[in-house]
Amino acid sequence: MKSPIIIGIAGGTGSGKTTLVKKLYSELHDEVVRLCHDHYYKSYDHMPYEDRTKLNYDHPNAFETDMFMLHLNQLKKGHSIQRPIYNFIKHARENETITIMPKKVIIVEGILIFENIDLTNLFDIKVYVDTDADVRFIRRLMRDVKERGRKLESVVHQYLSTVKIMHEEFVEPSKRYADIIIPEGGYNEVAVSMLLDRIRNLLNA
Repeated sequence: MKSPIIIGIAGGTGSGKTTLVKKLYSELHDEVVRLCHDHYYKSYDHMPYEDRTKLNYDHPNAFETDMFMLHLNQLKKGHSIQRPIYNFIKHARENETITIMPKKVIIVEGILIFENIDLTNLFDIKVYVDTDADVRFIRRLMRDVKERGRKLESVVHQYLSTVKIMHEEFVEPSKRYADIIIPEGGYNEVAVSMLLDRIRNLLNA
């Protein structure tokens, strides 16, 4: 198997990254594997739950990026990996892992994947999803309350105290490394179609 095409999709929280990834996956299903930076949050099992809820999960240091890059390189070489499972309700990593097999296309998603230059250099195509801050906040609020069992007040406090600040310090500046900037991510049908055409051309090259 020739070296896979690695596509990095970055952007702020609630920008539409996951929607874009799902649309690409649905079109290229059999040839694609997805790898999300969020699964590689560091696990602070030794800390009480209340202390874990107060950590800054939007800083680069919150992620075990070295392991993430190791796994990405293993997939690139044609080897399977044991991907960690992160529990967003408990703010801790599970004991189990998921086996991920290599495919022709690897789609990598995360808010901070362009912040680390060594990680950024692994991507063949770098996509930044750019969406209005108000829209991103509303999407994050709805997701965290519905899917992660969070209280509204907690989500708002976290957004104002860390998420917004970290976005301005780390996420937004990383946009300069993107090859393609897509407004609204997966909701931008024209951009999705163009990106799919580019991926298919690379696969057929």
